[in-house]
Amino acid sequence: MDQCIRLSLADMERNESLLIAASYFWSDTLNAFVFGHGPASPTLADVLMLTGLDISTADNSHLFDTKPSAKVETRAIGGWSGYIQKYRKIGPVNIKEQTTFLNMWLDKFVFCGRSAGPTSVYLSAVERLANGGRFPLGRYLLGLAYHLLHQVARKLLLRQPIGNLGGPRWFINMWLSLHMHKRLEFDLFAERFPRDIAEDYELDEEESATRSHLNIGEAAIVLPGTSGNED
Repeated sequence: MDQCIRLSLADMERNESLLIAASYFWSDTLNAFVFGHGPASPTLADVLMLTGLDISTADNSHLFDTKPSAKVETRAIGGWSGYIQKYRKIGPVNIKEQTTFLNMWLDKFVFCGRSAGPTSVYLSAVERLANGGRFPLGRYLLGLAYHLLHQVARKLLLRQPIGNLGGPRWFINMWLSLHMHKRLEFDLFAERFPRDIAEDYELDEEESATRSHLNIGEAAIVLPGTSGNED
């Protein structure tokens, strides 16, 4: 999950034109893009490779029907900025703070809810994660990506505006950019990233202040159209 949290800090911009263009090739029957060279589709392996999210833990589908014991205030709180102000604390991180953080992270950065504000939809799953439990987030991410592509393709077919559908556009954008990087003539593995170096640490002459990518997801955020944050 740490890998995906780091990706959420990249501040990737939406590439609407890429998503819309690709959606014209989306098939709900195959759950795949039908390109000229053949079908292609995001898979669980792609989810694991790009995000590092869990795809192998057994799925307890009743989890979302379980009433969480944690209570998080989300209404009339002033959006995400008010949510952060209310639950941000100074000092050691406790279970409550970890729960409120994961609730925001899942809703705002991973699943990208349509409300564009705090909700408690995923609180049962969040509570499990905060207490050290495992949950196949990667499977839900892929399912929501398929659902989003279905919605966009349907809107295009009916000639309707796409609007705010929510959903993990960022993941689809990363997957498409990675899938097409050779056509963009972009050397994915030549990019360098800043190392985490303490302020008081002095580099030797032979040491580099940069490093290669730690994972494919990190490499993909610098592809043209994703606009990853260099910081």
